[in-house]
Amino acid sequence: MTISIDDFRNIELRVGTVTAAAAHPNADRLLVLTIELGSEQRQLVAGIRAHYEPQELVGKQVVVVANLQPATLRGVQSQGMLLAASDEQGRLAIVTPEKPVSNGAPVK
Repeated sequence: MTISIDDFRNIELRVGTVTAAAAHPNADRLLVLTIELGSEQRQLVAGIRAHYEPQELVGKQVVVVANLQPATLRGVQSQGMLLAASDEQGRLAIVTPEKPVSNGAPVK
């Protein structure tokens, strides 16, 4: 499936820094992250617990979909989506900027 450039422009990708991370209290595969997005903080729930320990994420800059409709995952609200890539072997890598940028910076 392809999307138009106008559809792509509707997706708000922003850089943020993980300020807190913890295991989800009701799910073995999920982490609950607090992300600083410049003028606001967001809570995200991400299915990355098998690949990352919470403490290794704190301080890391990440790319998030900032205008995704909030969803409740196992009783915890998620206010965006963390971007990550995975390969055929199931290895997962979080998408991060090459160099540090300001929190809230748009990804184009």
